[in-house]
Amino acid sequence: MFYLRKLIISEHLRGLLAYMAATKAPATKERKSSFSRNFSAPPESSVPGLKKGLNGTIFLSSGIPDLDEILGGGFHLGSLVMIMEDTEAPHHMLLLRNFMSQGLVHNQPVLYASPSKNPRDFLGTLPSILVSKDDKSRKTDSEPDLRIAWQYKKYHGENKPHFEEQDGKAEYCNDFDLKKPIEKHLIMENRVECVSLLDCPSLAGLRDSCSKFLSQIPRYDGKLTSAGRIAIQSFCAPQCEYYDKEWDMLSFIRSLKSMVRTSNAVAFLTFPASLVSSSVSKRLQHMADTLLSVKAIPDEDKELASLLTGYQDMLGLLSVQKVARFNTQVPVILDATTFSIKLQKRRSLVLECLNQAPVDGSSGSSYGTSGSCSGSSKTGALDF
Repeated sequence: MFYLRKLIISEHLRGLLAYMAATKAPATKERKSSFSRNFSAPPESSVPGLKKGLNGTIFLSSGIPDLDEILGGGFHLGSLVMIMEDTEAPHHMLLLRNFMSQGLVHNQPVLYASPSKNPRDFLGTLPSILVSKDDKSRKTDSEPDLRIAWQYKKYHGENKPHFEEQDGKAEYCNDFDLKKPIEKHLIMENRVECVSLLDCPSLAGLRDSCSKFLSQIPRYDGKLTSAGRIAIQSFCAPQCEYYDKEWDMLSFIRSLKSMVRTSNAVAFLTFPASLVSSSVSKRLQHMADTLLSVKAIPDEDKELASLLTGYQDMLGLLSVQKVARFNTQVPVILDATTFSIKLQKRRSLVLECLNQAPVDGSSGSSYGTSGSCSGSSKTGALDF
């Protein structure tokens, strides 16, 4: 009886397997959970100087490749970026110059405001694109028969695009040569507006200039066509008439942030935090979407030189106080928040993580020397 039941079950299973093999149902598609992450790279934007990010955000290049990498892509389009100045050194001007030059290279309109009588003179100090030796050799090899007199060289290349291209695509961020001024035709051909903060006693004129500048930039209607840049240098400078009007300054920053948020632009503003009251400084820092600070390094600081490697090559320190968060509630966690400001080959601005120097051999163990052990001939024990 047991043998007969086992035979019936085996015949039933054999028939079932034969039926499944005959039908061969198509393989079902693997289902994924709604919480699974999409690791596909975001599509690149066709507009020079802009890059699409996650959650529908769009980044605008800061003009410093290392800073774009630190911030996760650059400055968010429609954000307010604020730099806390150091009164001992104008390191904030390095960031400001690269930010403006990157906009001119990508044919983006720029509005510049500073507490000087002739702010347009500052445009002559903007850096030019850094051309490496490899790029120069490529140009000479591709055009061996081209001979142009020296007085006509400045006219050669006027019809070329204002941005470098690789494989037919415009570079998102360029390296700039701080020792070479930007080409004049980039300033003349682009829309560059300059405003003196000395002519704005109540900040109403500066607010109107920013509003008019942003109104001329095409708005986003599903297809991004252009972006603008606003650069304001030393907003809370003591030589300005509105310096003692704290609420007027805070009201202007609040209105500027609201105007930029609804337009295709980024506002880049620097202010001396040590020259204003602590309450105003905290309010300004709170209203910033992205907050950075720069600090000078003393020339002869033996304690700091013994702690950090490459201290002699440092110009200053850059600290990331706050990173903008658009279309997300997840905080941005950086690998490091303080970076050293250096000049690569004394021309290009770079940011590097701080590295601790090895301990001096006279005071303890050193990372550069290998461990050694000693032994006693009497006991035979090893002392490490």
